[in-house]
Amino acid sequence: MEETPPSPTSLVVSSPRRTLSLLRERRQKHPIPDPDEKAAASAAAAFAEEHGPKPSEVYGFVGCITTVIAAVIFIVWAYTPEPWLHYLGITYYPSKYWAIAIPSFLIVTVVLAMVSYLGLNFMVTPPPTSFNIMFDEYSRERSTVTSLGGEERPIEPISDIGVEQINNIMFG
Repeated sequence: MEETPPSPTSLVVSSPRRTLSLLRERRQKHPIPDPDEKAAASAAAAFAEEHGPKPSEVYGFVGCITTVIAAVIFIVWAYTPEPWLHYLGITYYPSKYWAIAIPSFLIVTVVLAMVSYLGLNFMVTPPPTSFNIMFDEYSRERSTVTSLGGEERPIEPISDIGVEQINNIMFG
């Protein structure tokens, strides 16, 4: 006695929670045969039932929709001639000056923030002649391991390479 799957029109509901419950019922009628997938699906379903939708997903979705709507409103306001806006009954809106000024201010702010961040990093970086660049509390000296004849040498532990060795390798 096999039930036919519900038609796409039967999933038309007015609530996201109702849609989720319909999908859960559909999954229960058609179980997953693989035990690993079944365990993962049941764990995910238990998590979703216990905690609900993730706030980051909800905030991301709302933020995305809000950004798109704000961008469309901004572009319509910036490019629509004033007589057309008056014809549509829209009489109270900011001056068109701000359509140029706001993006300009934002770009200048971002550029100044990047320059300030770069400058602060240069200010807190020690000069190239400082010994703090070469050695600190986490520096490890290379241990000297001598091998006797044909014996196998063990893998050397992790250590820092000295500045003099790097200079010899790079500059001869």
